[in-house]
Amino acid sequence: MKKLLNTLFVTTEDIYLAEENENVVLYRKDKKVGQFPLHILDNIITFAYPGASPFLMGKCVERGIGLTFMKPNGKLLCRVNGISHGNVLLRKEQYRISDDEKRAIPYARNMILGKIYNARWTLGRYERDYPMRINIEKINKATQILNQYMIDIRKADSMIQLRGIEGNSAAEYFSCFDEMILNQKDDFFFANRNRRPPLDNVNAMLSFCYTLLASDCANALEAVGLDAYVGFMHADKPGRQSLALDLMEELRSSFADRFVLSMINQKQICKKDFYKSADGAVRFTDDARKQIVIAWQNKKNSEITHPYLQEKVKWGLVPYVQALLLSRVIRGDLEEYPPFLWK
Repeated sequence: MKKLLNTLFVTTEDIYLAEENENVVLYRKDKKVGQFPLHILDNIITFAYPGASPFLMGKCVERGIGLTFMKPNGKLLCRVNGISHGNVLLRKEQYRISDDEKRAIPYARNMILGKIYNARWTLGRYERDYPMRINIEKINKATQILNQYMIDIRKADSMIQLRGIEGNSAAEYFSCFDEMILNQKDDFFFANRNRRPPLDNVNAMLSFCYTLLASDCANALEAVGLDAYVGFMHADKPGRQSLALDLMEELRSSFADRFVLSMINQKQICKKDFYKSADGAVRFTDDARKQIVIAWQNKKNSEITHPYLQEKVKWGLVPYVQALLLSRVIRGDLEEYPPFLWK
């Protein structure tokens, strides 16, 4: 369990929530393991199976405390909100920002700034740790270009400029991606980003992990009361979770790409886990997909120090923290959205 930004996260799977004397009380097999005063909480997000007492649900409704139930894998089940919780007002303000490019640009700018920063950091980490195994000159040139894009993005004053810088920075980053594949080079190589369908093992893994990350971001946004389908940079399209795609930009390299590289370089996945279908697409075997999902969940349970909060959190909670910070900015509680800048 962890309290961040006035939100209680219950990440232990066998916890039952109840109310006692104006406190939310946490039980494991009839044994009290913790409690928090209700008056200090704005939200409760639980990833536990046992659920919560109806009395606690009623208290949350009375006090305007958001109570959200998730599956342990992060899939949204349902949300209980009090009348005064303000999700309608929050979403209406989100829609206004989305429809006003001038207001949407600061959000998009900071999210893309986070993406470029983390891409540069990922390249720099390999440059520092494996100087004898990678093309240092190529990596160093790319990081310098990404540095310039970070300067350029602060000056961008239109969505077209932002999208252009984002596309150019992604191309520069991916031009060095193959350098970070240190093992199994004959079976795992990266020439360029391809998708729909992916044409090689690395792109198949990237596309799958980006789908997992987008789902985690969408669930996080819905959990804090935002509409995952209405974005600030990605255009609205039927069925596309545009805000989730916005939010995941800063987490692509720092979480998904590093996860893929780690699985390849540590030989947790190999050639036999892939096959080519009749349409030329590279796909996983069922066992490989299960293996990747298990490793993904294990990665989400590892702890880091959040660079903005300076508190220890699990990787799996990072999308929820960023969604909470985003909602705070939209409500006017924070002046500017703080992107996830990994170090």
